[in-house]
Amino acid sequence: MTTSQKTALVTGANKGIGKETARRLGALGITVLIGARDAGRGGAAAEELRAEGADAHFVALDVTDELSVRAAARHIDAAFGRLDILVNNAAVAAAPQKPSEAPAATVRQVYETNVFGVIAVTNAMLPLLRHSGAARIVNMSSELGSLAHLADPDSPWSPYSSVLLPYCSSKSALNALTVLYAEELRAEGILVNAVSPGYCATDLNRRTGVRTPQEGAAVAVGLATVGADGPTGAFLSEDGPIPW
Repeated sequence: MTTSQKTALVTGANKGIGKETARRLGALGITVLIGARDAGRGGAAAEELRAEGADAHFVALDVTDELSVRAAARHIDAAFGRLDILVNNAAVAAAPQKPSEAPAATVRQVYETNVFGVIAVTNAMLPLLRHSGAARIVNMSSELGSLAHLADPDSPWSPYSSVLLPYCSSKSALNALTVLYAEELRAEGILVNAVSPGYCATDLNRRTGVRTPQEGAAVAVGLATVGADGPTGAFLSEDGPIPW
């Protein structure tokens, strides 16, 4: 997959793994669109990447707001005419609680960004992605979305299943979305994959992670720029496939 004149949208790209993903894509010569709710932070991130030589632009985008999503798609269409890469990175988490104590309202709030937001953005951007000769969709998931890991008492991720119901289940749902979109779009040559960046130090976990956002971005960039012989409908980390 060549990077000449390609355009990528990264949601939640004003900080953390999203910004580092945009930075890496920009360094490859790809035009990067910094999707963010906050104009000040999104604009500052785009300016920072431009200062490093990237062709970066802020795009106002609240993934939980259908009007915002549609407006972003219209803007990208008018300014660029197509989209080659979509990285669904925006995500939120909730405070640790036992599953039996997690309010349904809290779960819904997490799903609005982590699941429904991905559906809204993907569907809105699909017409633009179909204008690309080799579109790629990368969903930023987590090993905490692996049912196999959460059900295995010997897995290092198992303890989280007892306190992070909204986040873990939302990432499992995101993995399901990945498979379903991949199957629908396979014949069109649009590759759709879920990736786990690992436990990175970000605002999402109060910077307790052991990996850097730069390290976490690597696997997403790899799948965003993979060739036609690359995987689709896969769940991957830097070390390879992750069990569903």
